[in-house]
Amino acid sequence: MIGRSLAYLAVVVCASAATLTISHAQTRAVVELFTSQGCSSCPAADRLLGELANDPTVVSMSLPIDYWDYLGWKDTLAEPRNTARQRAYSKLRLDREVYTPQVVVNGSFHALGSDLTAIEKMIAKSRQNTSALALPVSVAVANGKLNASFAGDGRAAEVWVVGLAKAITVAINRGENKGKTITYYNVARSWHKLVSSDGKTWSIPVGEIDGEGVNRAAVLVQGGTMEKPGIILGAAMAAIR
Repeated sequence: MIGRSLAYLAVVVCASAATLTISHAQTRAVVELFTSQGCSSCPAADRLLGELANDPTVVSMSLPIDYWDYLGWKDTLAEPRNTARQRAYSKLRLDREVYTPQVVVNGSFHALGSDLTAIEKMIAKSRQNTSALALPVSVAVANGKLNASFAGDGRAAEVWVVGLAKAITVAINRGENKGKTITYYNVARSWHKLVSSDGKTWSIPVGEIDGEGVNRAAVLVQGGTMEKPGIILGAAMAAIR
C-alpha cells in the first residue's frame, strides 16, 4: 500500500438536522488488546479493556486472534487479520513476542493486557517519542459520512477507519473458558483505508463502515502500512449509530 502525505484538513459543519459534530478529548493512547476466547488468562484483560473504554483519552480496541482455536473452542470473533497485525508488530519491534492477552500501545510498545500499571508505563514510554499521537485528530458525522480532521506534518502515513462493536457478549461452551460468559468491548469488526479524492478531505459513508454490531468507529493515522504497521501518529473515536 502507498503511504500518503498528510495535509491540513478542515471540516466545515453546518448547523442543521443532517449534521452532527462529535468532539473529543485529546487522545493520549491507542490501546490494542489481542485476546482470545480460548485463553484462560484473557478474561481479566477483557474486563480491563472495558474499563479503558470509558476513558475518553484512550482509543481502546479488542482484536481477537485465532491461533488458540485448536485448544477446543473456536473464537467466534477472531479474524486472521488481527493475528497478522499482532505478528507484524512483533517483527517490527524485533522481539517477536506474540501472546495473549497482549496490549500494543500506540503501535510501539507492548504489555500484559491485564496489567494496568504496565499499560500506563508503556503509554508514558511511548509518549517520549514526539511522533506518537503528535497529530490531534477529530471526527465528525455529517450528511451520512464520517469525516476526519487533523493537521498533518508531511510524514507519509495511512488513514484507517475501524468499525467497532461497543460490546459483544459470548457464552463459551468448550475449552479453557468453558462455562463462562464474557463481554468483549470495542471489538474490531471491519477495517477501511480512507482515501482523499481532493487532497483535503478524508471521509467514508457511514453505511460502508460494516460489521456485526458496529456502532462506533476509530480513526487511526498510522505510519507504515497495514502489513508493516508503525507508530500511531493520531487517533480519535466516535459513535456512528
